[in-house]
Amino acid sequence: MQDMKRPEKSAASIITVRNLPPEVARIVRDKARRENLSLNKAVARMLEEIASPVKGKRVLHHELDRFFGTWTRKEADAFDRALQQQRQIDPEMWK
Repeated sequence: MQDMKRPEKSAASIITVRNLPPEVARIVRDKARRENLSLNKAVARMLEEIASPVKGKRVLHHELDRFFGTWTRKEADAFDRALQQQRQIDPEMWK
């Protein structure tokens, strides 16, 4: 007789979540809107963020992803110059 258990998928699994409390649903929708994600991706990221410390993985943050690639080269160079000035250590601090 064949085992009726389904094998675990190693890549991605499908999980359906029903009857979320209204506050949890609002938090998921807010995250999706804020990070320009689908609701599914927002839930997956939230679960990943929660599970990562348990697994010993590094937690990935995606809050600034929407800004990636939005600056022109001129804007990026100006920002780098401003940071370079701020990163210089005042010699009197080492006395």
